[in-house]
Amino acid sequence: MTDRTRRPATFRLDDPHVTVMDADEDAGRLARGAIRITPEPEPQLPVALDDPLRPARKGFGWGTLFWSALGGLVLLGLGLGATNLIRDLFAINDALGFLGLGLAGLVSLALVVIIARETLGLARLATIEKLHIRALDVIASDDRTESRAVLADLLTLAHKNPRLARARTALQAHAGEIIDGADLIRLAERELMSPLDIEARRLVSVAAQRVSVVTAISPRALVDMLFVAAAAIRLVRQLAHLYGGRPGTLGMIRLLRHVISHLAITGGMAASDSVIEQMLGHGLAAKLSQRLGEGILNGMLTARLGLAAIDVTRPLPFTALPRPQLADLAKDLLRKKDKDES
Repeated sequence: MTDRTRRPATFRLDDPHVTVMDADEDAGRLARGAIRITPEPEPQLPVALDDPLRPARKGFGWGTLFWSALGGLVLLGLGLGATNLIRDLFAINDALGFLGLGLAGLVSLALVVIIARETLGLARLATIEKLHIRALDVIASDDRTESRAVLADLLTLAHKNPRLARARTALQAHAGEIIDGADLIRLAERELMSPLDIEARRLVSVAAQRVSVVTAISPRALVDMLFVAAAAIRLVRQLAHLYGGRPGTLGMIRLLRHVISHLAITGGMAASDSVIEQMLGHGLAAKLSQRLGEGILNGMLTARLGLAAIDVTRPLPFTALPRPQLADLAKDLLRKKDKDES
């Protein structure tokens, strides 16, 4: 009880009585009346950032070469067959030949449009994937210049989304006041991703409830499998459109591969122990029939797939906003089941 608190005082940093020392240094060598300043350590990131989208380095793609060569051969064969068909039509009748030539032109035009749309879809997915990786790098390095570039690309991606008009205006108004690059990315996430995350959570919850109800009342396992597969593809496409992806057929195949890979990395499609304990704690094992139990399990698996799709299709990582949890979606699913029972 003999220690007395020093009164507040002002001093200049260039005062000879002011000494800057680390906390572990001996203060016994200081003169009487000297002022000791201990600098605080630099803050560190609290946790390692989740990096589910950073692609691994790959070698030469023999599979890509095989399918590209096979596709080229198929196109050459189709072109040669169409040429021979049009030549035969002209040999029979000029009108039939011109009709065949016009149909071939329409097919070619449609093929060019489809290829262009697929290319644009793949380019959008690649842009979102690169934005995600660049945002992770900015948060780790706190690079202000790169954060401005990421913000500009993010605003370009969100420009055609009408629900983000107010968020874009607010973000552009406050972006000039932010100095740190990591804080700018977090501000962009809070402003732009918050309304999209709410809608994404609703889409996943609705899809999980729909799968749960249909698989609970469906009499055939084949119908269950087909409906779950269709619901999963539809959910992934909806989430991709929500976050600005708009993939085509090839883009959906690539997106589904990324979602499945993300599921494998983050623990697969098995329900977590906490969710199973919650189901048992509610006494559902005793109240529900086997079909209703299977419906709940299928609904949770669909929700797990939706959460993985959010991670893959979202252009920014979860840093400032909380990541949706499977337990929250399971509560909504169980609440829906309780209402259906009553």
